[in-house]
Amino acid sequence: MKRIFILVAITLLVMGSLFAEEKILIDFSKLTADIMSNDNDEPTQNRATFMDFSNSRAARNFTEDQKSTMKTSLAITNWDVVLSSSSRNVTTKGLSYTKEAPSSQWEKVMGVRVHFPVESFNSSAIIKPPFDIPAFEPPAEIDDDGVIAEPEEDASNGITGPSRFEGPADEETGKPVGGYGVIKNVGTIKSIAVNVYGLNFPHGLSVILLDDQGKERRIFMGYLNYDGWGELRWDNPAYVSEVRNRELRIYPIYPDSTPFVKFGGFIIHRNAEHKGGDFIGYFKDVKVIYDQAVLETDRDIQDESLWNIVKDRETTRKTNEMEQFGFNQVQRYLDGARQATERDFTPTPASEGGEE
Repeated sequence: MKRIFILVAITLLVMGSLFAEEKILIDFSKLTADIMSNDNDEPTQNRATFMDFSNSRAARNFTEDQKSTMKTSLAITNWDVVLSSSSRNVTTKGLSYTKEAPSSQWEKVMGVRVHFPVESFNSSAIIKPPFDIPAFEPPAEIDDDGVIAEPEEDASNGITGPSRFEGPADEETGKPVGGYGVIKNVGTIKSIAVNVYGLNFPHGLSVILLDDQGKERRIFMGYLNYDGWGELRWDNPAYVSEVRNRELRIYPIYPDSTPFVKFGGFIIHRNAEHKGGDFIGYFKDVKVIYDQAVLETDRDIQDESLWNIVKDRETTRKTNEMEQFGFNQVQRYLDGARQATERDFTPTPASEGGEE
């Protein structure tokens, strides 16, 4: 009997270790510009995360030349820095942006400049992707000019393999490598880590996560008052490590959609007591340790191949996401088209009857 209890304890311990998995949620060294060069022969977009919004309903009334501008990606220079309303003015907006930063360790990382007001009041800034990262975008081949060729669908079970923003499948395990903003099959999150370069700023850092229900969660990671690369870590205080103490719940395996998390951005918090003005920071990646929501097993019947319920749901959600992304991108294009480009006034010509 004693031996049976020992075996049960070992089984529970092993089950707990099997459930947990570590994966990179976003890796900025993978988001460098590598396609669509500008007039200076400099790439402007990231191939792996490139999106074309010109096919959305919001863009149907535009010309082909106008539609050609409605293309973007998660390239580092495309990310937005949005200050809180009390800190937002022409100066702070114009001096807050992201850019690629050369690194001796990782070649390129994300560099961020935030220009806070100098007045003494609490302030914050959100560093967010140029569009809400889609969870169900199919993989695609993208050429150097930004032309997207989507793969053919399997007649029995839709598009196979991981979605585009999960990253390509690993050759050995077949699982997505991560790093592009989406992790699927996520149960309870155990820990989060951010690899960030500090420059002795006393500001705080939070991570924004979005789940499959559209809920936003803001997790405070710590302060950036150190010099050099460091890992800020958050451990879930509500995580129950002992399996026997967990509340057991049973859910239908099919056709419930697999839960996921996606990256929503960073938040820089500046306290009123601290100096305002410029903040500079560098980010390499965000990693997550989590419990798997569903264990992958060999099943006698391939449910999805028979019913296609999950495929239909994901197709609907993908269409809705694309329409929303396209609408936002079109609005940005319209604002840019209406923007004045003249720097100087046209000189007033002298009259013909003037003095000689």
